[in-house]
Amino acid sequence: MSKKTKVNALILGSGGREHALGFKLKQSKRCGKLYFAPGNGGTAALGTNLTDLPFDPVNTKNADAIDYFCRKNDVSLIVIGPEDPLCGGLADRLATPGASDRHVFGPVQAGARLEADKVFSKQLMRATSVPTADAKTFTDYEAAVNYVENRETPVVVKAAGLAKGKGVIVCDNNDEALDALKQCMVDLAFGDAGRTVIVEERLVGQEVSILALVDGRNIFVLDPTQDHKQVGEGDTGPNTGGMGAYCPTPLVNDALMSTIQSEVLVPIVDALRRDGTEFKGVLYAGLMLTAGGPKVLEFNTRFGDPECQPLMMRLKGDLIDIMIATCEGTLDEVDLGWDPRCCCCVVLASGGYPGSYEKGKTITGIEDAETDPDVKVFHAGTESGKDGAVVTAGGRVLSVCAMGDNLKDAQQKANAACEKIHFEGAFSRTDIGFRVM
Repeated sequence: MSKKTKVNALILGSGGREHALGFKLKQSKRCGKLYFAPGNGGTAALGTNLTDLPFDPVNTKNADAIDYFCRKNDVSLIVIGPEDPLCGGLADRLATPGASDRHVFGPVQAGARLEADKVFSKQLMRATSVPTADAKTFTDYEAAVNYVENRETPVVVKAAGLAKGKGVIVCDNNDEALDALKQCMVDLAFGDAGRTVIVEERLVGQEVSILALVDGRNIFVLDPTQDHKQVGEGDTGPNTGGMGAYCPTPLVNDALMSTIQSEVLVPIVDALRRDGTEFKGVLYAGLMLTAGGPKVLEFNTRFGDPECQPLMMRLKGDLIDIMIATCEGTLDEVDLGWDPRCCCCVVLASGGYPGSYEKGKTITGIEDAETDPDVKVFHAGTESGKDGAVVTAGGRVLSVCAMGDNLKDAQQKANAACEKIHFEGAFSRTDIGFRVM
């Protein structure tokens, strides 16, 4: 495909990540028509929301519907945002031989298994000597209970399948670990994802997110980020899908990044290729920086949310060129750079999240917040109400991003912008980035 050709793109998903990706794609001189399925209350300002175009990975007819839409509307770039359709094999079905001019950004199902199956991921890390926490896998509840009762050190209990970022329970003692096992394996709090659990040693250190673009062979590591998953100030309370993130983090210097690339990313990509899987897309390593060096907590196979938002705010380069190069195996031919400033992303959430919460609350103040040229508000859990107003439609409602000369400056701008936005029950963390400030 010529680099002068206009590209019509379809982004699958409805979160802040998808809004941020659309925001960056729209900046490309090559961007033609931009579609979102289903999109949210903010993406409609960038393109067309296709609320009646399904992308459930289980239903083959849905893949057929997407395929038909793309053929009819000359869509040559499909970006799959969330993990569920990737892990369900949607990328495989859309990258058909009859659609040779189409690029699908996201790994095939065999690559996405790194995220879908934590047991497989652990086994692959052990086979490739990638540093990770010691762990045992259980499908039998009583056996897991017996193992935990005989442990003398704290553990982490993980649902082995997909649990939308919430299937990880960090335990301070055995009682908490036993309760976590009951939640996963008996109460099925995470559905079928928790029928198999991984009980692993609790690592001590700072957690960072390392995302890399992979085109099968070339690896381009993006600037390091740190997210905050716990709901409360000071990293307290239950885990969420993410309450905020900032980029870059000073916790990872060039030497450490080189180590992570050579000891974590390269071995995994090479191992997949040896097994016949050419990984193309985003490889995301969640790492704990321990006294003994970085250790992998988990792999994801797509952009993180909210890590994607500050990354897109700072990324310099044409995202259409970057994504197509990732699909074609030519990442070494594109230019990627970064705004030298820091970006802080603060999530505005619905009252009650990550538990139950009400929807349909009218949101005001977004335009006021964005009067600061360094601030951008990405919609996540929103939709357009009957009267045209934007209303809440999820737990994580908005991702409020601000650029600053340093982290403190960016954090202050993001928090000030959050104060201008209002909806019933809204809350956010004001301390994103506190661990390094």
